[in-house]
Amino acid sequence: MSTSSVSKGCFVFKPSAKKRRKTSDMVDYFSHGCDGGEDSSLRYTLCKKLWDTIKEETESLQDELNRQILEGLLHFIKRCCSGPRHTAGPWEARMRASEIPTAALVLGVNVPDHDMTFQSLCELLQQSVTPHVACLQAKECGALKGLMRKVLERLVGSAAEEEADEEEGDTHPHPKGAHCTLATLCEWYETKSKKSSTPGKKRSSEEEPARPPIVIIFKDLEAFNPRVLQDFILICSRYVEQLPLILVFGIATSPSTIQQVLPHSVSSLLCIELFQSLSCTQHLSTVMDKLILTHHFPFKPNAKVLQVLVSIFLYHDFSVRNFIKGLKLALLEHYLNQPLSVLCCEKKEEVELNTTQLSHRGLESVRQLASFRRYVEQQQPQEQVALLTSDQHMKETCKKLLKDLHKYHKNYYPVLRCLHALTRSLPRVPLGKQIRELHITCLEGNVWEREEYRSAMQLLRMLAKEELLRELRGCQDILKLCRSTKMRAPLERLQELLDQFERLDEAKPETAANEDMTSPAKSMEKKTDLFQLQKTLLEMKETRRTKKLSGFEILRNEALDFIDALVRSHLVPPETQPLHEVCYYSSSALLRRHLNATPRTSIQTALSSPYHYLQNDALLTEDGGVSNAAPDLCIVHKLHLECGRLINLYDWLEAYATVVSAAEGKDPESEEYGKVDELKHARFIQAVSELQFLGFIKSTKQKTDHVARLTWGGC
Repeated sequence: MSTSSVSKGCFVFKPSAKKRRKTSDMVDYFSHGCDGGEDSSLRYTLCKKLWDTIKEETESLQDELNRQILEGLLHFIKRCCSGPRHTAGPWEARMRASEIPTAALVLGVNVPDHDMTFQSLCELLQQSVTPHVACLQAKECGALKGLMRKVLERLVGSAAEEEADEEEGDTHPHPKGAHCTLATLCEWYETKSKKSSTPGKKRSSEEEPARPPIVIIFKDLEAFNPRVLQDFILICSRYVEQLPLILVFGIATSPSTIQQVLPHSVSSLLCIELFQSLSCTQHLSTVMDKLILTHHFPFKPNAKVLQVLVSIFLYHDFSVRNFIKGLKLALLEHYLNQPLSVLCCEKKEEVELNTTQLSHRGLESVRQLASFRRYVEQQQPQEQVALLTSDQHMKETCKKLLKDLHKYHKNYYPVLRCLHALTRSLPRVPLGKQIRELHITCLEGNVWEREEYRSAMQLLRMLAKEELLRELRGCQDILKLCRSTKMRAPLERLQELLDQFERLDEAKPETAANEDMTSPAKSMEKKTDLFQLQKTLLEMKETRRTKKLSGFEILRNEALDFIDALVRSHLVPPETQPLHEVCYYSSSALLRRHLNATPRTSIQTALSSPYHYLQNDALLTEDGGVSNAAPDLCIVHKLHLECGRLINLYDWLEAYATVVSAAEGKDPESEEYGKVDELKHARFIQAVSELQFLGFIKSTKQKTDHVARLTWGGC
């Protein structure tokens, strides 16, 4: 086991299989952190099941949203590689000998979501078009040689990797380094084409061309070195006759990026076609419709949690993938820290079974919920006694309340969609353009008490007949899709209102002519004196005050009163529902701390109060300062806060040695107290280097034995 010299290399000694510890199961980790561990395994099962369901839904939704753009890309690539290259067709005429077919794929600024799109694209290309697909990232291709090598590694395979290893292992120039060129790729491609076109082999697909194209995908075009990219395209243009090359540019900003990265002399060698993906905000709306704005998923984030997730999406990365990760984190925290999450199940049978199996401790947790206490206070005295004393009666009541909570969700979301359909096209959009904004507003409190709601209703009462009928028919379509029994009566009432609107067109205005003849305005056309004019003006003023509403205005008010009653009945906040804590997660501060981290604050907390993270009692101090037993970095940081702009390194070392000697328990009057030895000197140098790495100090040319302080005000 001994080695001659540690400085010559790093030696790894793997333990035998018998001595290796078995990795703890996920259930053990979950159970270790659970609050109320008696149902931890069941809660883990429910969380895992719901987690897998969310994953399947999001993956299928991602495939569905990308289907249109991916099908367009596949059609473009098949069109480029089908038929003779120099025929006189309308498409082939554009593809001159020096042009490379190029697809510009504009995906948006949500860069974390691009990997899933490119992965799906590669899989589809390899399944239906060509096995020769190379995906490249800018961080892997800093130079042209590295770009060529990566292309060969992705296409040729292990042969190029062996060549690269041989080049790295030899300090002298190796002749095999010249093999990482497109000439090598041409030879390899010709060999592959001859093998695939032998008479003994049949094609796996009739649509697969005899010479499958070589597709090179640049995932992040903006991050590539422009000079490297230009040289690569110029070289590729020389091999268009030998290699059926097709390029795909992944663009995050706008198509004008191609003009900024590539000059005209290079871009003229490309035959570019633009493809635009769905915007990330529309993608988020679709994901929320599937995962949050539905009664099929029992887990729900409350208003503050949803606001945190949406704010991170809008103001940080526009990543739907990270939004789903945040939702999964909230799901995990809910099942981990809420003992009653055992009742948060997808199926009705599971809810009833888990409610029946609740222990006395679990029922006591239910009785301590704020929403359940409010429910008990509203009951009769006999019912209150039964709920607080009888466990069996308590279980039956919990089943009923959870069933009512499920019905509340089934009625809530259709009415929410109806209100959004009515108000999304109003001027200035008082209730929000997206349904998520209206949903957050409804979660925060009674929406009908807000000024925005009253403003929206006033604007709705000014809609023309065609606009109002269009919006009401949209509400009718939404209610038709709802399977709740409580929505049948509103659907019938809405149908009656629509029929009455249609009958208004058939009715003829019979009294319009009579009103015109007897109106005061007609009498003003006759010759009159001043007294008669004053009398006529007073009559006109009175007529305007007591003007009768038309049939359409009366019917419009009835329809909007019906919508208002529907909103007041079904869009009450979830906090008014008993046992809403079972399904709703509300720890927004914890979620924000995990997802929207502040490294500067964390570093400052760790250096000024190491006990916060280490949880070592020896680090506790009465005045809240740094203990002598704290890590060297904390001690050095504390001492540097007491200095000015320039810090003398020798004085700093002397102060550090004094603090460390006190921590070692040495006598202050002894000669060894505060003495700097080699070990303390090395520890001090390491701590100062770490402090410089964190950005608190820097070297200065003013004085050689001093360093400059960079932070002030205790931060």
